[in-house]
Amino acid sequence: MYTLHIANKNYSSWSLRPWVLMRSLGIPFSEILHPFEPGSNRERFRGFSPNGKVPSLVDTSTTIWDSLAITEYLAERHAGVWPEDPMARAWARCAAAEMHSGFAALRECCSMNCGVRVRLDEVPAPLLLDIERVQELWKDGLARFGGPFLAGPEFTAADAFFAPVAFRVQTYGLVLDAAAGAYAARLLALEAMVDWYAEALREPWRDEAHDAETRRAGTWLEDLRASAG
Repeated sequence: MYTLHIANKNYSSWSLRPWVLMRSLGIPFSEILHPFEPGSNRERFRGFSPNGKVPSLVDTSTTIWDSLAITEYLAERHAGVWPEDPMARAWARCAAAEMHSGFAALRECCSMNCGVRVRLDEVPAPLLLDIERVQELWKDGLARFGGPFLAGPEFTAADAFFAPVAFRVQTYGLVLDAAAGAYAARLLALEAMVDWYAEALREPWRDEAHDAETRRAGTWLEDLRASAG
């Protein structure tokens, strides 16, 4: 069985991608969660990940790090990771790769923090451009392939790569048009996403660096997380 090493569900958007993909496709795995600690976690995380980052997937004696590499490794072994249709598959790979390497302003201004609600003090131009691009990309996929997911009727890696954006929409109250907003709500309603969110709220750990990023974004309206342990 695969072992997936992840970090805090409240904060770790990169961990969410393979986790929600494997859960949604019914690929069995065990998870090991390594909470973030103050300062650098690199040396501690290098015990299970060569680059000292999460996520990392272990398959017997093989270790695969980086969420996109994990996705491709799984795609070689399991159906459904990418769409069967060649055009949809090409589009889905482009969308996932764009999310993997882009959207810097969205990451910087709206870091993932599932359990809080924030009113942004401002929406700087680079963030607005990223939000517009997210909507454009989502609507393109839904229109091309008929939905309800980005590359057609089934959840694939393209959706998994944008799952953290749905949590950001919820946390920061990002304003989307009707089609994009409905897709974000669809992601949040997935059984795997509901489970991730519930587990994120129950976590007793706090990572001040991540929380500080969220405080810089705007005014905290709610903190729905369990009391810090």
